[in-house]
Amino acid sequence: MSTESDSQSARRYPPKPADVYLFSTCLIDQFTPQAGLDTVRLLEREGIKVHYLEQQTCCGQPAHSSGFADEARAVALQQLNLFTENWPIVVPSGSCGGMMRMHYPHLFAADPELYARAVALAERVYELSEFLVHVVNFSHQDRGDPCTVALHTSCHARREMGSHETSVALLDTLAQVKVMEQARIEECCGFGGTFAMRYPDISEAIVTDKVASIRETGAERVVSADCGCLLNITGRAAKQDEVAGLATVTLPGEHLASFLWKRTSAPSA
Repeated sequence: MSTESDSQSARRYPPKPADVYLFSTCLIDQFTPQAGLDTVRLLEREGIKVHYLEQQTCCGQPAHSSGFADEARAVALQQLNLFTENWPIVVPSGSCGGMMRMHYPHLFAADPELYARAVALAERVYELSEFLVHVVNFSHQDRGDPCTVALHTSCHARREMGSHETSVALLDTLAQVKVMEQARIEECCGFGGTFAMRYPDISEAIVTDKVASIRETGAERVVSADCGCLLNITGRAAKQDEVAGLATVTLPGEHLASFLWKRTSAPSA
């Protein structure tokens, strides 16, 4: 039986391109723009020109995962019509990347012309850590102080994109960073997009368990390549701090792009 990791390892990767598209995702655009900026910095440092198209919208995953196929298809069609050059599409989110690569073809299966375009686009979609490891061959000196981190990988990133492997590979290149593995590392954080809004009590229970497992590692911070999970985990941890009357943040978090950039960029003069 093949696994997602098997399919990822079998993917044929291109040489490092001169140009890429950045699909920034809604959450990065609205809540963590620094992660998008640091993604651009990481790619430009490798000599790649990054094209950000302002007409891009949501990937369509919220509608798709809620059962609204027609609405998801309309959103996905916007992206099919937008990313016209044959450049890689780099996505700093395994969730959005998984939607575009794995589900766009299914959305257009009934229309041969659109299906062919969806397949062609899907083949150009790369989650950021995957792109850095397999296309860029990321390797830079770790300029930071020794630290410990816990890595969280979203369910979609892990199961559809294999991003847990490439995220670990990137952190392993940092000589001063020790990754502390949490118990039940593969379990959901409770965000799940619209799930957290439809079932808040269940979501809260899941993220409470996730925060506890991360805290138990003794890691100084949590790192993730998915902003939804990161906002959910650090938000719950911050609420616990507030209830406990703590004035300092006890579990800070950072998007993988920002963490990598800070660790490997030269200090400002």
